[in-house]
Amino acid sequence: MKAKTPAESRTVMTDLVLPSETNPLNNLFGGELLARMDRAASISARRHSRRVAVTASVNHVAFNRAIPLGSVVTVEAHVSRAFNTSMEIYIDVWIEDRESGQRSKANEAIYTFVAVDDIGRPVEIAPIKPETDLEKERYAAALRRKQLSLVLAGKMQPKDATELKALFE
Repeated sequence: MKAKTPAESRTVMTDLVLPSETNPLNNLFGGELLARMDRAASISARRHSRRVAVTASVNHVAFNRAIPLGSVVTVEAHVSRAFNTSMEIYIDVWIEDRESGQRSKANEAIYTFVAVDDIGRPVEIAPIKPETDLEKERYAAALRRKQLSLVLAGKMQPKDATELKALFE
């Protein structure tokens, strides 16, 4: 299978924070942001695999900044690494200052999706070929995250986690 670039799966969703989507502090509900991130990640996974892709796990979410009512929010997602049937999707969340229009990073997340066939069985997908320095950094880190996850789940022996050994040597 021919490798694809992260840019080929890039998904950008921009929306406004409405009153019905906020908590009593007038900030975007965390669950609402999670749903937006999941939708963007799903589209990215589909663009990469050209298959139905399902959420396998939410590996990391950082709510670093509150997103106030009326904010313009942009969710950017792309495949950071593809394994046999699974893909790591890296998501950046940006908010736009209402006065200056300047964007600042508010949150980030890492999801894992699995490509499946019509009856829900995992299917093989194309690898990723990172191009930019950031893409290369996220690509390399994805293998460490996957190995750590497998070790913690008891599906890989710590001695076999080659990428994790390198961190501690």
